Amino acid sequence: MSRPDYDFSSPEAIAAVVEEQVAHLRETIGSDRVICALSGGVDSAVTATLLHKAIGDQLTCIFVDHGLMRKDEPAQIEAVFRDQFKMDLVHLDREDRYLGLLAGVTDPEEKRKIIGGEFWKIFFEEAEKLDGVKFLAQGTIYPDIIETGTEGTEHVKYHHNVVPFPEGVHFELVEPVKYFYKDEVRKVGAYLGLPDHIVWRQPFPGPGLGVRVVGALTKEKLDILREADAIVREEIAAWDTQRSVWQYFCILVDVQCTGTEDGKRTYARPVVIRAIRSTNAMTADVAELPYELLTKLSTRIVAEVEGVNRVTYDVTPKPPATIEWE
Repeated sequence: MSRPDYDFSSPEAIAAVVEEQVAHLRETIGSDRVICALSGGVDSAVTATLLHKAIGDQLTCIFVDHGLMRKDEPAQIEAVFRDQFKMDLVHLDREDRYLGLLAGVTDPEEKRKIIGGEFWKIFFEEAEKLDGVKFLAQGTIYPDIIETGTEGTEHVKYHHNVVPFPEGVHFELVEPVKYFYKDEVRKVGAYLGLPDHIVWRQPFPGPGLGVRVVGALTKEKLDILREADAIVREEIAAWDTQRSVWQYFCILVDVQCTGTEDGKRTYARPVVIRAIRSTNAMTADVAELPYELLTKLSTRIVAEVEGVNRVTYDVTPKPPATIEWE
């Protein structure tokens, strides 16, 4: 699928792209209402902010909290979009529902389909309570379209943004950033005045930590991963003041390994750190983090996160690997 020839080379050029998108949204939507699937990531955040700039109170954002978020993220989403930007935000806490559906599921594609499919079920349950909604907005970006696969292209993985409308329900799709790469989305977000911690927020898959816990999901595993991931994000962000590392996160693998603590044998989980350099997510190189930083990360994770006794570093570029493990 070809995309328009956008120019993001200067502030003036970015402003022109934004105004073009805003004008197109106003013309497309008119006086109708829009619901936006808001995850809090930069893609959906920029989608919501573009829409809010274009149509204001005609927009309602729905945040489905599946319990697969990173540490403290639901509260941060509330603070930015409801408190700061004054958007109409519906926050739905559905952690227990998701954990029940995902119990025992190990296949990554099946996890993605359950997480994405249930998201839309919950989303439409809420959407049907609203009157006068004609459009559904979501933060699809260009790599999503490529990796999901279009006619004549190879499918890489299932993406949550393939909308399975329930029988008898349909909204027209609005996808303002679907032809943008990640770096371009960030430039638009900065222009729109989103705070740095949203614009430069670590890329996060739609299924959340559900595809960063390899194997079956449990709340215990998710909590271990949340704590380890928070340490990695804190330490690398403090070291990487120039934002040279594009993405960094943790994976919890479905094995246990031996270790030692206070002269006694332990049997706990290993955590894998992944850090890459990229501009558009289509290819990625491994970030060569200094050994001192890796040592600090390992020391903190093993000392502070109960249930972890080993830390490893993934040194595989994309391709042949994908950025995420699942």
